[in-house]
Amino acid sequence: MKRTKNWLLAGVLCAAAAGAHAQVNQIKVWAAACANCHGTDGRAQPGTIALAGQSKDDLLQKLLDFKNGKRPATVMHQLAKGYTDEQLAQIAGYFATQKK
Repeated sequence: MKRTKNWLLAGVLCAAAAGAHAQVNQIKVWAAACANCHGTDGRAQPGTIALAGQSKDDLLQKLLDFKNGKRPATVMHQLAKGYTDEQLAQIAGYFATQKK
């Protein structure tokens, strides 16, 4: 019986790890949509705003300001509206962890 419980626990832990990995992959997919303007992993070419290494709080505030129409934009206000606030927080967190 104890072996069965251990196997069940191992299975639950593996499933949780797989779920966490899938979440990380989803965040990378969302962040990839930014690559056209802000470069791969937020490392932009000269003349474009780099996102990599910026503060998560600053990035999130800018994204929320775009979403709510408080910050002028050409396309960012439309793009930001396609994500929930939580998704925007996860995207901001992703870029904050990238090296400049």
